Amino acid sequence: MHIFHMNGCGNRFVVFDGRARPWRKTADEIRQIAHPNGKQAFDQIIGMESTPNGDVFMRIWNADGSEVSACGNATRCVGWLVQRETGQEEILIETDAGLLKARTAGDDMITVDMGEPRLEWEEIPLAEKMDTRFVDIKIGPMDNPVLSRPSCVNMGNPHAVFFVDDVNAYDIPAVGPLAEWHPLFPEGVNVGFAQVIDRQTIRLRVWERGAGLTLACGTGACAAAVAAARLGRTERKVKMILDGGELHIEWRESDNHVLMTGPVELEGELQIAS
Repeated sequence: MHIFHMNGCGNRFVVFDGRARPWRKTADEIRQIAHPNGKQAFDQIIGMESTPNGDVFMRIWNADGSEVSACGNATRCVGWLVQRETGQEEILIETDAGLLKARTAGDDMITVDMGEPRLEWEEIPLAEKMDTRFVDIKIGPMDNPVLSRPSCVNMGNPHAVFFVDDVNAYDIPAVGPLAEWHPLFPEGVNVGFAQVIDRQTIRLRVWERGAGLTLACGTGACAAAVAAARLGRTERKVKMILDGGELHIEWRESDNHVLMTGPVELEGELQIAS
């Protein structure tokens, strides 16, 4: 079995190639892999599996051991690995959130078609019906909330995007968990803090469900771009400035698909007897 240590814009992964023999672990085992010395070393654990429906199936676990359906930065990493192996320009990756296409966009740069955003309240999902452009929740004291009225988008996983004047003004590890498991989100939610710089640029930090504050979140970047364009704050094509680097997001008007382009870095690889 091959094991790869990778990052996508600073989002940290360990990828296990289980295509020859399925690789499955318990939640406890996943947590141990993510925290090898008691400290979180990886944001997500990725398993590559064989599939008749594409070039590879990608299974995703958060650092807390929970299995999730989507991870945009990991999709770019897996696409890059299979491209390196096969020489194909375009790779079809199956996930629990659907089939995604990854293609080369330059040296160690990958574009992934993340499909259409889901915007209805039951698709997020929310616990009750409401306008997902301005969700009626408050984080903190009711008379003086720290955060309120996020926009919600599902990009294969649920996101609540709070538009703020300054992302650095918030203690995200303190307030992120309060939104992550708010009762309105029955499956939990990824929490984005988005600062609009101009109509083509957003500064973004994300508290990821099950992983905490990460250097980048691909689906979070897609969700923030969709939310900003939907509210008329930006154009449909934007640069996202994250702690770990930059992603370029386009919410394509012709087919409603979201395209994410960004870097991939292979930090190390090894082969072990399975």
